[in-house]
Amino acid sequence: MVDEASKINHDNHLLLDQPCLRLPYELLRKNFRSAHFQFEKESTFVKTLLKETANGSLNGKTSPQDVVKNLDQMLAKMRGLKRKLTTYAEEENRLYRQIDARVAHLHELASVSTVDDVKYEAWSRQRLDRLLVDYMLRHGYNSSAISLADDKAMRDLVDIDTFVVMSKIRKSLEGGSVQEALAWCSENKKELRRMQSSLEFMLRSQQFIEMIRANSQPEIEAINYARKFIQPFHDTYPEEVKQLSGLLAYRPGTEPATYASLYSASRWQKLADKFVEEYLKLLGLPMVPLLHIALSSGLSALKTPACHSARSQGQGGVAIKNKSSSAAAAAQNGSNDTTTEPSLSSQPRQHHGTASLTTRVCPICSTELNALARNVRYAHHGKSRLLEHDLMLLPNGRVYGKARLDEYAAKSGLESGRVKDLVTGEVFDAAEMRKVFVT
Repeated sequence: MVDEASKINHDNHLLLDQPCLRLPYELLRKNFRSAHFQFEKESTFVKTLLKETANGSLNGKTSPQDVVKNLDQMLAKMRGLKRKLTTYAEEENRLYRQIDARVAHLHELASVSTVDDVKYEAWSRQRLDRLLVDYMLRHGYNSSAISLADDKAMRDLVDIDTFVVMSKIRKSLEGGSVQEALAWCSENKKELRRMQSSLEFMLRSQQFIEMIRANSQPEIEAINYARKFIQPFHDTYPEEVKQLSGLLAYRPGTEPATYASLYSASRWQKLADKFVEEYLKLLGLPMVPLLHIALSSGLSALKTPACHSARSQGQGGVAIKNKSSSAAAAAQNGSNDTTTEPSLSSQPRQHHGTASLTTRVCPICSTELNALARNVRYAHHGKSRLLEHDLMLLPNGRVYGKARLDEYAAKSGLESGRVKDLVTGEVFDAAEMRKVFVT
């Protein structure tokens, strides 16, 4: 009989892997739209030119030399269309290959029923490698991500090309250039309009600002640019357009505080962040790395209020927590930790053995995971099989089962009516203990 605790919930696993399947289909749709646009554009041109050439030849208005010239032009257009369609076909085959590989990868999970299965361990390791590649690609570590994907032979399971394009445009924005981002907006104009995105307006605004910054006096070029690219957004962003128009009267360094933010260099980073947000939203990808999403569920399952308490941070001793009792208490009162704690690096170093013991017992209290888990919610535990019977609360805030305290007191040779903390070694009167009730 399969233990319920080790049984795999396939639906929950697939929640994390939705982008793995969704993205190739989104790219297939985009590839098809691009191919269809090119076909319609070139075929319309050829049909129109063919009709004009045929009519002119029949009416005698087109000379034989012009007919031959038009035919050569039509052939050149069709050859160019063939090359473009070949490229789109290759991209389509690549995406279908990705879909097949990803479906096969997820099908392996369907054949596994418990986490104890050897196949599940291998599958989980491969998924962890995918999450690491996704994390590195999102943060611009493209070379490392490609090396890992090639080393694990899973190029078809990760979206390297998609994130490389995103990283390239993001770096161009951080470097002070909007050309590549504007070209991307032009390619996806319909989708961005449907999303009511403000990215194109922000890019056009920044380009206008840079034109004003580059000239000591307002030039007709900047005014014409504003009329062509800024004015059409007046109905959607009236206040922003008015503010941009005011830049024609103020040079950098002489502007009032109202316009100072428009000349700020920090706008480039905001543009880069906005582009990444719209890029991921357009493709249906989550805004945070999949690795963080996977970690958050595990961190939430382990996190208790004591993980970020002053006691566990090294102020007044370190608490070894009973995870089940703390989580049950948090679930009962519905609390959530939103207090801003000092960083771990600012905490005084522990010179006794309890700090190292805490980090070994509780992963959330470790230096590596404590900060990452700070904003994660506590898990809701309806019941726990790990609670000891007859729990008692010591004056120092630690909770143990009464039988274990009595046994430890006897082994330590304490007189009757005295108990000893199993971790810190502190001794208390039994009358100072309080009974703990967990509902």
